[in-house]
Amino acid sequence: MAGIEIGAAALTAFVITGLSGKWLIPFLRKLHFGQTILEDGPKWHKKKQGTPTMGGIMFILGITVAILVFVPVYYFRNGTANTLLEPFTMKARIYGGLVMALAFGAIGFFDDYIKVVKKRNLGLTARQKLVLQFLAAGAYLATLYLSGSGSSTIIPFLGSVDFGLLYWILALLIIVGVVNAVNFTDGIDGLNASVTFFAGLSFLVISGFLSLNGIGIVAGALAGGCLGFLLWNFNPAKVFMGDTGSLFLGGMVCALAFGLNLPILLLPIGFVYLCEIFSVVLQVSYFKATHGKRLFKMSPIHHHFEMCGWSEIKICLIFSLVTAIGGALALYSVMNGL
Repeated sequence: MAGIEIGAAALTAFVITGLSGKWLIPFLRKLHFGQTILEDGPKWHKKKQGTPTMGGIMFILGITVAILVFVPVYYFRNGTANTLLEPFTMKARIYGGLVMALAFGAIGFFDDYIKVVKKRNLGLTARQKLVLQFLAAGAYLATLYLSGSGSSTIIPFLGSVDFGLLYWILALLIIVGVVNAVNFTDGIDGLNASVTFFAGLSFLVISGFLSLNGIGIVAGALAGGCLGFLLWNFNPAKVFMGDTGSLFLGGMVCALAFGLNLPILLLPIGFVYLCEIFSVVLQVSYFKATHGKRLFKMSPIHHHFEMCGWSEIKICLIFSLVTAIGGALALYSVMNGL
């Protein structure tokens, strides 16, 4: 049983993340690493100007330590773990996924650093970010391939489907797309961390059902880290995660989905993320097609609900509930469709 390691990983990530805010937030303030608010954002967000950013370092530290400590402990206690995948392949998925998430976090860190130094809400160019993101995702997929992972994936109710070369192309696009979708979800106090907490919880339950306990430890660490960050980030936020944190979280969510060999679960579990990024795509497309008309009051879609009068807390609660429902649907499909 991996319950001890999963619980310990979640608690460790929670404690390290929560306690690190005691020194990191004052340190960021001392360095004047404050968020610059977009000019075209909601006007009431201006009061958040100067709130420390790059706080994602807190849960990156907590989650990473938890995984690096308790995954080896689990494998040591259980030898060749009871998994549906070969132990070496599973370890490549776990550690490769963590490295990928850290690489995305590093991209976000450089982006945030440029924003802070130049005191504007522009960091790396879109092209620079995309190139680096594709490299990070490509390196992860190469790791999976070299570790023996094939081009097949499990689709509930259909079983294992081999996509051949198309699998790797789609996987690359999915990872980069989802990571950016998670990034778009970061826009109001507590939203990204609360949604990702329920995403991590969903993957935790599913990994337990499939006896993929190594992935369960990663999911537990992710959930614990997000919860620890909410101690500081829930409305009114004392710190923002920045791209440093949001890109890392995106990498972790993708690592969990591909770690289970069930990337299809990103549809129900990541429904909020997908709504966020597609609302931006639709807004821009509609604006260009109609020569200036808007489909939403503002995008990403959480800002649309803000403009409709919803409080930030209400948006967090509703979006988290939607994610929890998506997680329940994902669990149902796994329990009845595999």
